[in-house]
Amino acid sequence: MPLDRKQIVDEAMALLDAEGLENVTLRKLAARLGVQAPTLYWHLPNKAALITAIAEEVLTPSPAVPLVPGERWQDWLITLAERLRTALLAHPDGARVVSIAQLSQNMAAVSELAMKTLVEQGLSLHRARVTVLTVERFTIGYALEEQAPRPDPKDFDLAAFTEAYPTVIAGITEYFTPGRTAADLFHECVTLVVEGPG
Repeated sequence: MPLDRKQIVDEAMALLDAEGLENVTLRKLAARLGVQAPTLYWHLPNKAALITAIAEEVLTPSPAVPLVPGERWQDWLITLAERLRTALLAHPDGARVVSIAQLSQNMAAVSELAMKTLVEQGLSLHRARVTVLTVERFTIGYALEEQAPRPDPKDFDLAAFTEAYPTVIAGITEYFTPGRTAADLFHECVTLVVEGPG
């Protein structure tokens, strides 16, 4: 049976999940599919096209859902950011994939719905664009940091770090009391971005 684009993208997603973005290459993907690399070029002409196709899958289904009547747009936008973060974290390097994708239609659809919703709620087009852009970039950047490699404990002197940066460590320790999660911290941070200091 001839190879189709969906098979290629599905296998690329499996490769991403198994080995991370660094190992998603057209050569390795071709080997997994049992074909020669040039065969893939009929469907995906280069690595950039492959990354964008993977980004579309990372954002499927869309994290954006319509505003419910009576819902505050601020609450809706915070929930959208949380859903976007969840989608990015569902795959190794998901945030990195989306951040480097070229003209992801699914990301554009998220932006379109978010901006349109804010304009319908009375924000100017300029304010809606700046607000949505800030929330999206904050969320992607936050997820990028969450997915970044951590230092090897053998190469990291926690005692020296604590001595040099005691307030940073105290803040981390104070925040993460039992029951508080990384998702809670993201919620507080993105709420600050959307609502401002309260």
